[in-house]
Amino acid sequence: MIMTSLPKSLFSKPSLRIAVGAVALALLSGCASKSEPAYTPKELRSFAETSSLNGVWSRNVGDGFGRARYPIAPAREGDTIFAADANGLVAAFNADNGNRKWEIELDTPISSALNAIAGQVYLGTRNGEVISLDQRDGSVNWRSRVSSEVLAAPQANQQLLLVQSVDGQITALDRVSGEERWVYASSQPSLTLRGTGTPMVIDPVSFVGFANGRLATLDNRNGQPLWELQIATPRGRSDVDRLVDLAGQPVVTPDGRLFVTSYNGNVVALEATRGGVLWESNLSSRHTPILVGNILLVVTDDSHVVGLNADSGQEVWRNDDLEDRWLTAPAFADGRVVVGDFEGYVHLLDAREGTLVGRTRVHKSGISVRPATEGSTIHVQANNGRLETLEVTP
Repeated sequence: MIMTSLPKSLFSKPSLRIAVGAVALALLSGCASKSEPAYTPKELRSFAETSSLNGVWSRNVGDGFGRARYPIAPAREGDTIFAADANGLVAAFNADNGNRKWEIELDTPISSALNAIAGQVYLGTRNGEVISLDQRDGSVNWRSRVSSEVLAAPQANQQLLLVQSVDGQITALDRVSGEERWVYASSQPSLTLRGTGTPMVIDPVSFVGFANGRLATLDNRNGQPLWELQIATPRGRSDVDRLVDLAGQPVVTPDGRLFVTSYNGNVVALEATRGGVLWESNLSSRHTPILVGNILLVVTDDSHVVGLNADSGQEVWRNDDLEDRWLTAPAFADGRVVVGDFEGYVHLLDAREGTLVGRTRVHKSGISVRPATEGSTIHVQANNGRLETLEVTP
């Protein structure tokens, strides 16, 4: 989500930071300049492919995500896919044929994933700006300032846009004007993963995870916490050992369950209204999970793909064929789990059984952001900016 000195791609230093030894970091990470994992990734082996990934169209989007591998994941709404690069280029394409609808150059470098919703595209920048673009032509609706760099995609309900910045602050902006409505601040540990949690925003409340291992439910009227819970507890002597970031986005269900992942902690199922723990599973993950039917799909930090029973937390299946290949967060396309890896491969797994069913390579620069999917269509953006659209068959 990597270098033997403090790597930009994995760690962040919000204020006071201490030096961490190269040996300790090497145990956890690898060499970011070459985008290689610390551990030896499993070699890809042949398997019985029952699904095909057919290329539909591809386009180059600027210069990609930069050396720091900013998590600028693309977003789709309706028949349009939106993508950007780290230098400030944003483009819109027809999702079916790749025709470029528009392209703009912002005057500031982009750092966050995109969020396309209700005719707008929201994004964050390295200098702490949040920008709203019109989906029709890319014109700027408004620009607003928050406390620090934004890596997580801004999240919206009907009235508000919630932005989580790298210093742990949550800022609620008016969706129409960009004006600040309220701010919630959390304490940050001395060392955090490079990245922040992404709020899960519904109309009355927002569920927000922090680098200190705590989850808060905020009242969207005023930003006041309704309840807070320690999901992961720091343990160990070194700051690396004590990393417990809630770096993924919580998943909430219509029946009031909340699923949360944590680094160096557990996957936890909660009762969303009060925070009561339903079950815990001992899996470390900095990625957002997905819920497919009654199976919660989790990519762990050693790149195992695991299916958990959403009612009990019991493991239904586990696939370790892609171990240590630095998989992206999972996506879902037509009965398959979709993940990308550090060598630029896209892998398909059967969501019910966990077996590998398909594979193709997009680009050797690697894939570090979650694919965007719609039905059987997959949009994958490689680290060099190449945006590839694939169709799953049968």
